[in-house]
Amino acid sequence: METVRRGTFYNRSLERALQILNAFDTESQSLGLGQLSDILKLSRPTIFRLCSTLQEYGFLIQDQESKRYSLGMRLLELGSIVLDSFSLRAVASPHLSRLQMNLGKTIFLGILERDELLYIDKREAPESRITFTAHIGARRRPYWGMLGPVLMAYLPDEEIERLLQKSPLILATKKSITENDKFIEWLRQVRDQGFVIDVETTLEGITGVAAPVRSFSGKVVAAVGAAFISTSVDSKGLKKVIKETVAAALNISRELGYSDRIERPIPL
Repeated sequence: METVRRGTFYNRSLERALQILNAFDTESQSLGLGQLSDILKLSRPTIFRLCSTLQEYGFLIQDQESKRYSLGMRLLELGSIVLDSFSLRAVASPHLSRLQMNLGKTIFLGILERDELLYIDKREAPESRITFTAHIGARRRPYWGMLGPVLMAYLPDEEIERLLQKSPLILATKKSITENDKFIEWLRQVRDQGFVIDVETTLEGITGVAAPVRSFSGKVVAAVGAAFISTSVDSKGLKKVIKETVAAALNISRELGYSDRIERPIPL
């Protein structure tokens, strides 16, 4: 039931669910139904219904023997996303600015979050002849643009297939890849070479170059890319964009703790 409280829309059931989560701390890592009922001053049937819903979505787990609840892995997953995003942006920020200054192109930083490409940082090119609609916080299909293929290329095959089933490839331009087999083969090429050159598959007349950013464990956690008008860069200029973008992604990765003993040379 929604009521108005302090000038905002207020949901009592949601509040109670959040109170259940907040009842857990380092001193109370597992709680029984009766304990939660006493803490929240709510009936056991109400607590049970709320806990069952939270358990269904992974926010709580229940020990089958003791019947006590504890916080679920979904909270850890969400917390790691927040932590990674904040630390990632802080680490990447100077490198993105430097990359933008070196190339004079629009620079993006993105991650995969909730099965979508999420833009978490951006540097506009000065005096750019085109304005990109993608902004910080914007979401796109997981394969979108230059960042999406990089982020998808390093996923397990079954995860790639799941994402393509959930978000089928669409025809955005005459150069868009709309067949799953061809797209997956392209992802393999991206993974092998360590970067992507996206030539007008999403926007007419726009090319993008992107490279993966890795965490200390070696997992690809983000992608950094440069976008520009296709006709503004010749073959020599494209080589520079690739070299600078891959170098920026590698430098960000190193600051995140990544160390590649068999390091692929930066393309010349």
